[in-house]
Amino acid sequence: MKAVVQRVSRASVTVDNSIVGKIDRGLLILLGVQEGDTQEDLEWLSTKISKMRIFSDAGGKMNLAVQEVKGRVLVVSQFTLLASTKKGNRPSYDNSAKPDIAKKIYEDFCIKMEELLNDKIERGIFAADMKVELLNDGPVTIIIDSKNRE
Repeated sequence: MKAVVQRVSRASVTVDNSIVGKIDRGLLILLGVQEGDTQEDLEWLSTKISKMRIFSDAGGKMNLAVQEVKGRVLVVSQFTLLASTKKGNRPSYDNSAKPDIAKKIYEDFCIKMEELLNDKIERGIFAADMKVELLNDGPVTIIIDSKNRE
């Protein structure tokens, strides 16, 4: 699984001119599910993100997790995170999980985040044509890959 985690002042996702998910301060997570991703990948990634200390404390140091600042989370599925640009100019998405598998893992990821944060997670709509708006705070943008646990 790959995730782009952005600390935001606000974010929203719109489908067919209707806002389907919206948060103020918190995290926007763009999530890509890769062929072969497992429950272990889901557990590792959700735990890592839920505990990630990227919000500033009183001293201005990034030392607080999203739950500690009463932030919210918006998760948007994004298979294009798994693009391979090795050959030619058209990205290949062959590494992306098949839609039925990816949807289940995406939904399970959101449920796990709700459990870890004890809060409702806002979501996009899987496989929809979504418009994502955000005000990146910092900017703070972190890329995490469950297959490359750095």
